[in-house]
Amino acid sequence: MTDLATTSPVDALAERYWESLLELWPTMATLYGDDRYDDRLEDPGPEGRAKVRRLHEATLAEVEAFSRDGLPVEDRITLDILGVVCRLQIEQDDQGFHELRVVDQIEGPQTLLPQLVQFQRADTPERLERLLARLREYGRFMAANVGILRDGIRSGRTAPRIVAERTIEQLERLLAVPIEEAVIPSLVQVADEAARERVREVVREVVYPADAAFLEVLRTEYLPHTRTEPGLWSAPDGEALYRTQIRAWTTLDLEPREVHELGLAELEMIRTEQRAIARAAGFDDDVAAYRAQLASDPANRPATRDELLERAREDVERALAAAPRAFGRLPRTPVEVRPVEAFKEKDAPFAYYLPPAADGTRPGIYYANTYDLASRYFSNLAPTTYHEAVPGHHFQIALEIEHPHLNRFRRLGSRLVGAAFAEGWGLYSERLADELGLYRNDAERFGMLTAQAWRAARLVVDTGLHALRWSRERSIAFLRETGLTETDAVIETDRYIVWPGQALAYKIGQREIERLRRELAAREGSRFDLRAFHDELLGHGSLPLATLARELPTWLAAAV
Repeated sequence: MTDLATTSPVDALAERYWESLLELWPTMATLYGDDRYDDRLEDPGPEGRAKVRRLHEATLAEVEAFSRDGLPVEDRITLDILGVVCRLQIEQDDQGFHELRVVDQIEGPQTLLPQLVQFQRADTPERLERLLARLREYGRFMAANVGILRDGIRSGRTAPRIVAERTIEQLERLLAVPIEEAVIPSLVQVADEAARERVREVVREVVYPADAAFLEVLRTEYLPHTRTEPGLWSAPDGEALYRTQIRAWTTLDLEPREVHELGLAELEMIRTEQRAIARAAGFDDDVAAYRAQLASDPANRPATRDELLERAREDVERALAAAPRAFGRLPRTPVEVRPVEAFKEKDAPFAYYLPPAADGTRPGIYYANTYDLASRYFSNLAPTTYHEAVPGHHFQIALEIEHPHLNRFRRLGSRLVGAAFAEGWGLYSERLADELGLYRNDAERFGMLTAQAWRAARLVVDTGLHALRWSRERSIAFLRETGLTETDAVIETDRYIVWPGQALAYKIGQREIERLRRELAAREGSRFDLRAFHDELLGHGSLPLATLARELPTWLAAAV
C-alpha cells in the first residue's frame, strides 16, 4: 500500500479510490496478486452496483474540486484519468449497460472461476479455506446474474441471439465435463490431492448447480427475448449506448461514419503494401493468390500444438534480444507462453495477454490459441506475438506495473482507462517489429500487413455492425476478404458483437502514437531519439489519448 503521509493530495485520492475499488471488485485484486479479498466475489446485484456508483460519484466530486493551477504533471494526469473513468462508469450505469454484458462468451460470469483459480493460490490451509469460501459464494454471485438476465428481458437490453447461443454452448460444454475431470479442480493450485478433492466437492455442490441454474434461465427465459440483429443500434437507445462505448474504449468522442470511412482508407493504403509483396513473389498484384499460397504451404502451419507454442516462445526471445535497440528501459518481469484453456479455446481469439501480478509472483502470460491448428499460420503468429507479448502488451503493462513513482491506481488500473493506449501500442509494436528486422521473411511481413488490415477492417466492421446496420454475415465476409480465415472471421465478428467499440481501440490508438512520433521527429530533427520517445511514451502508464497528445511533446523535449 502507498504511504499516504508522503504522497500528494491527488495521489491520496487515487489511493483511496483504488483501495475502495479492490474491495468492491475482489477478483480484480486477486488478479493483481492482492490476496486480502480471496474469500469473496463481486456483488453484481443492485446493492453491489449502487456501492460502485457511489464510489465513482464521490471520487468525481473530489476530482472536480481540485484546482489544476500549479499541479505537478503526474497529478494532472491522475486527475484526468480519474475523471474519465468515473464519468464513464456513471454514464454506463445510467444506461444499464451491465444488462448487455451479462451474456458474453468471452468474459461472461461463467468464465470467471476457471480463469481465477489459475492465479489464486490455495497451497496452504489458510489459502485453501479462502478459496473454498469464495467458491461457496458462487451460488449467490450467479443468482444475482440471473437477476440481471431478467432485468434485461424487462428493459429490452438483451444480447444478440448469436452471443446467447455461444454462451449456452459454452456452459453446456463446461457442465458436460464429469466432476472428476472438472475444469476448476484440475486447474487450481493446491498442496495435495486431498485439498483438490475438497475443491471438487464444492464445485459439485455449488458451482455446477449455479451454472446449471444460470443456463436454464438463459436457455428457456432469455433466449426467446434476444435481439435478432447483432448491432447495438437494435437495443433501446442503441445509438447513445454505442457512442458511450466508443468513448469507453478509445477515450475520444468519435463519429461512427467518419471512423468507418477512415477504416476503408487505411485498408487501401495497406493493400498497396501487400501488392508489392505479392509482385515480388511472382503473383503480380494478385494478393489473394499469394495469400492462398501461404495458406497451402505446409511449412507455414504447425504440425502440433507444441510446435505452435515453441514458435511463439522463439519469437518472444528474438524480440527480447532486439529490444535494447529501441528501448532504454526494459521490464524486469518475464513473460510466459501458455495455450488457451481447452474449455474456451473454441470461442477465444488467436492470442491474448494476461498482466503479471503486482508483487512479482506471477509473470505476464501470453496465451496462444492452439484450436483448429490448420488455420494457425506461422506468418500470422509472428506479428501476433509482437503485439501481445514483446515488445507489445508485455512491455507496456509490465513497465507500468513496475513504475517506482506512480500511485497504485496508475500502475494497476490501466484496464479502466479504455483500451486505445494499450491496444494502440500493441498494433504499433507490430510495425516496430518490422523496423527491428524481426520478421524472418516476406511471408511474415505479409502476415503483419494482414494483421494491420484486420485492425483497419475492425473500424469498418464495428461501426458497420453497431451503427450502419450490417448483418453478421456481411461482417464475416468482409473480414475474409481482408485475409482472415473462416474460423477467425467468425470468432472475431462475434467478439465485436459482444464488445461494441472495443475493436476501434487498436487503429485509433496506433494512429495517434504514429502521428505524435512523426510530429516530434520533425520537430527534433537529428536530435530525435527513438529510445527516448518509447521510454517517455511508456513511462507514465496508460493514458487517455487527449492527455497523451497534450503531455508527450513536453516530456520528449525534456528528455532529449
